[in-house]
Amino acid sequence: MAGHQLVGPGENAELCVFNSCTVTHIADRSSRQRIRRLKRDNPGAVVIVTGCYAEMSPDAVAALDVDLIVGNEDKDRIVQLATEAGLLYDEDLIPAPDASFPLPESAGGHTRAFVKVQDGCDNHCTYCIVTVARGVGRSRSISDVVAEIRQLRERGYQEAVLTGVHLGSFGHERGERDGLKKLVRAILSETDLPRLRLSSLEPWDLAPDFFELWENPRLCRHLHLPLQSGSDAVLKRMARRTTQKKFCALVESARRAIPGLAVSTDAIVGFPGESEAEFADSLAFIERMNFSRTHIFRFSGRKGTAAYAMPGQVDPQIAQERSQRLHDVAARHERTFRQSLLGQTLPVLWESSEDTPAGTLWSGLTDNYVRVSAFSAQNRHNQITPAFFFDLLPDAVAARISQERSA
Repeated sequence: MAGHQLVGPGENAELCVFNSCTVTHIADRSSRQRIRRLKRDNPGAVVIVTGCYAEMSPDAVAALDVDLIVGNEDKDRIVQLATEAGLLYDEDLIPAPDASFPLPESAGGHTRAFVKVQDGCDNHCTYCIVTVARGVGRSRSISDVVAEIRQLRERGYQEAVLTGVHLGSFGHERGERDGLKKLVRAILSETDLPRLRLSSLEPWDLAPDFFELWENPRLCRHLHLPLQSGSDAVLKRMARRTTQKKFCALVESARRAIPGLAVSTDAIVGFPGESEAEFADSLAFIERMNFSRTHIFRFSGRKGTAAYAMPGQVDPQIAQERSQRLHDVAARHERTFRQSLLGQTLPVLWESSEDTPAGTLWSGLTDNYVRVSAFSAQNRHNQITPAFFFDLLPDAVAARISQERSA
């Protein structure tokens, strides 16, 4: 925090930093709305805007009368740039908290920490503006990441999630083709973090021996592998470096190596030129893959991408109908995966609770990313406990914490 004090919702701030998004036109509009709201809710505050919308549309951001615009390349230098611009002064700072102290309640009392280890992307998917907005891939040092996770562990965090725009390319710019594997091994061997989770990974970044990492049970059994389409023809137009055959082989290899693995994915419907036959091919492939969860997006053309000007733009009503058909398949697969856990006892990291007429209902996550609900009269926040899964809920699994008698 560089010596500054975070304020909670509803409290007046003297400095607001907004990290903007530009992945779709809707994201652009949302970014503008939130910047206006920041200025309205914090009159007199210094407002700094960074992120992808600031990078791609600085004139539009400047028109909102913000105090400083910082591109993605300089995001880590915000405090320095704001000081040089006369927006911050040394006397504005308060003593920085000792990193060994528990996180204050105002920080949210989180149980999982998101650790950004990489930025930028060297892929050139035809629908995506991120390569332009974020620049080339660049990675932190392994020692720096390990040091941060040690600090998080000292503060009480039970789980860290490694994130990046193109996480699987960690270390590639340094010639380390197995950089992510080395990073994971270092974290598991040099820290006592109970849980380590990986965020989204492009399928072409993973070698078969990558799955050896899961011999360590502290690595969460969840892989998010963006597919985007199950049609080889559409994948080619998207410039995705995979095919049905390659993707299927990778997932089968992962499932053989990691019992109980959850594999989730992303899918885009209505990509330019997507015929009914191509969509049917994609739907059938996704049906066969049995993903634990599928995030579904209707194609939204983004100016500056190759797909924006492609012929054969799909009618929005057709895209909506295809989206619904895919949602039906995805919901069935998600329920089937959760149902497969019934009768098992698995460790759950408890995150939050609510009081109900029947008692305090706790919510948590398994390592394979299934939401769990269980009653407990004890404070279970930030604890990992075994729980017996006995019933399905609409979006979760009902469980009984093993040390307790009643459900």
